Amino acid sequence: MPTFSELGIRPEILAAITELGFETPTPVQEKAIPHLLSSEQDVVALAQTGTGKTAAFGLPLLHAIDPELRQVQALVLAPTRELCVQITRDLGNFSKNLPGVRCVPVYGGANIREQMRGIQRGANVVVATPGRLIDLIDRGAIDLANVRIAVLDEADEMLNMGFQEDLTTILEKTPQDKRTWLFSATMSGEVRRIAKNYMRAFEELSVGRANAAATTIEHKYAVVMMRDRYLALKRFVDAEPDLFGIVFCRTKQDTQELAENLTRDGYNADAIHGDLSQQQRDRVMERYRSKSLQLLIATDVAARGIDVSNVSHVIHFDLPGEVESYTHRSGRTGRAGKTGISLSIIGSKDVHKVRNLERQLKTHFAFTRVPGGAEICERQLLTLIQKIKEVEVDEEGIERFMDAVQLDLAGFDRDELIKRVVSLEFNRFLEQYREARDLNVDMARKDHNPNARTREKKEFTRGTGEENMRSMFINLGSADGFEKGKMLGYLCGITGLTGQHFGRILLKDMYSFVDVDARHFDEVLGHVKGANYKGRKIRVDEGTGGHGGPPRGDRPNSSYSDKPRASSFRPGGKKFHKERY
Repeated sequence: MPTFSELGIRPEILAAITELGFETPTPVQEKAIPHLLSSEQDVVALAQTGTGKTAAFGLPLLHAIDPELRQVQALVLAPTRELCVQITRDLGNFSKNLPGVRCVPVYGGANIREQMRGIQRGANVVVATPGRLIDLIDRGAIDLANVRIAVLDEADEMLNMGFQEDLTTILEKTPQDKRTWLFSATMSGEVRRIAKNYMRAFEELSVGRANAAATTIEHKYAVVMMRDRYLALKRFVDAEPDLFGIVFCRTKQDTQELAENLTRDGYNADAIHGDLSQQQRDRVMERYRSKSLQLLIATDVAARGIDVSNVSHVIHFDLPGEVESYTHRSGRTGRAGKTGISLSIIGSKDVHKVRNLERQLKTHFAFTRVPGGAEICERQLLTLIQKIKEVEVDEEGIERFMDAVQLDLAGFDRDELIKRVVSLEFNRFLEQYREARDLNVDMARKDHNPNARTREKKEFTRGTGEENMRSMFINLGSADGFEKGKMLGYLCGITGLTGQHFGRILLKDMYSFVDVDARHFDEVLGHVKGANYKGRKIRVDEGTGGHGGPPRGDRPNSSYSDKPRASSFRPGGKKFHKERY
């Protein structure tokens, strides 16, 4: 395997990446860098996310920059603000020994006038999201007439996000004789059309199979009842004390609600989605990069371009609709040669989707069971013991307290003392999981019994019993401006209860059915009955909305009704809670 010094990189750049800890190039860097340094041809490079693509195009790009020319010589287009900032940061680190080279990020959500001033001060390299760059072009604030290299990073994602027209407009503003480097994880039809229309006799470089899963990622799936997904997620997190992951949901609302529920249950979690301001997004990402957050809850769009090292798990709380989305999601882990796990928590009706992913990605998805209580307790106990073994003792600082400690503990032998120290944490986990039920679906029954799915639906729609829910009729519906989230918020506001006390919401035009925790049913009716909504008297009663009601997937994600409460902390500083069954 060659070293970076053998690839022809300028000594100043080589010194910078050596200082950053770069030793040997990744396969895409080994293949792309010499070619981009020596060839005038346009290039389409196909490689999985997390394989070092920024350095693969960034080092040759910086090599070609003339610091004496105070004009935009290189343009890098990226799909998201996060990726734009990340690329700029990386290019800045690579060029630290190149005086006069200035990289300016251009993206929406930030002060456009500051970005304009940055360009006016003499930017050699502009890293931009398409939308904000179009704004600058329309304002006459940027001149692309001297661009010598144009890079389209995550080209497939830019097209998936609807930037095709913007890309066309931008590329038409650049010289025809420029060099164009297109980097993508997949070679979709749209990517091929962009290459054909805007690139000259390009050469294709490919590392691994197109659309194939990264070999550093282990793909797993667990099958549970849909109503148990939240409990299953918590158990997987509890079973891996060192887990550092990203959890994907389908919608912005689902993302926010899941993050709020995890936070309420004592987990270090936060959400990132399109409704957040740039300042809020930056704050969340700063916390995540510093590992102040253990779990980042994200939508597909918001997570595009996130480049955080050492992500151990990607968890699909909702499976994506397209294989490309799955590829990009799972690519957040297993980066830079490290291994990672991509875990899908699904219902039995989604098993066929996993099989389709297996076929398209040409990789194996391993079935895994949701950990049981005993397994979680054992793992947490062993983690605690390891922390005790590895803790650094401040001999000088603790010495003056040792006489008093030894005097107080003199009545305990070694075994008794060990039991008591360990029990400080273990007792709480034992209580939490003492009667934990098995969340796993019997796959033999589900896969082979044609009536199994029907029974599962009936079990759910009964709504009482295991979930301890009663159905409430309310004469408010979508015609009154309600959707499920708003209905839940309204009920929480008028009753003083939280989302955990409500379950499914079946919304009709003029009325709705809401599942209510049976223990609070009369209380809810008392609060709501006779109230007024926009001059309309509210009528409530016990209903039968669960019978023949919506499928399980219509149950709002805010109804994570198995959310217990506790005040104790688990090893690693995270609270844990007793599951309610």
